[in-house]
Amino acid sequence: MINVFKVSPLIRITLLLLYIALTAPLPFLSNFTHANIPASWLSIGLVIGFVFLYGALNDRVILDDQGISLVYPQWFPKFFRRGWSLSWQDIKALKPRITGQGGLVYYFVSKDSEQAYLLPMRVVGFTQLVKQVEERTGIDTRDVRPLAQPWMYLILLVFTLLLLLMDSWTIYTALTLQRFALS
Repeated sequence: MINVFKVSPLIRITLLLLYIALTAPLPFLSNFTHANIPASWLSIGLVIGFVFLYGALNDRVILDDQGISLVYPQWFPKFFRRGWSLSWQDIKALKPRITGQGGLVYYFVSKDSEQAYLLPMRVVGFTQLVKQVEERTGIDTRDVRPLAQPWMYLILLVFTLLLLLMDSWTIYTALTLQRFALS
């Protein structure tokens, strides 16, 4: 039986909107301030960045009878892809690590190598994913919790929407003042 776990839509939408909110005014401000980088180049770069972010947020965790895999869309460039695959027999442990911000993430440790593989935590059905890992490996996962809770992304989404409102005002102002400067 194959189970596929995708990135949570709340997380995907929030992060994509945050990218837009942080970058959308830049081409308009570039034009307004007569920056050295043309707004068209900046716009192209920002669109490319959005596509890469979109691809990175479309990873999937696949569980089947052989093991667990993290895969990215076929169109996503291979040099950016950090997918991996582990068979159930190769998993030695699930080790916690503290992040730079003080959170806790978990890595699969392989029996065959010293390489560790990050347990994806942004997926829909994370609890079910962890339960299946425990059933197939025998590793105790009682203490495994996702790094960020949904309410954290809801708060980020609200502030991102407020930032988008400010962006709208900034873009409007840049366009309006530029028209006044030309006349």
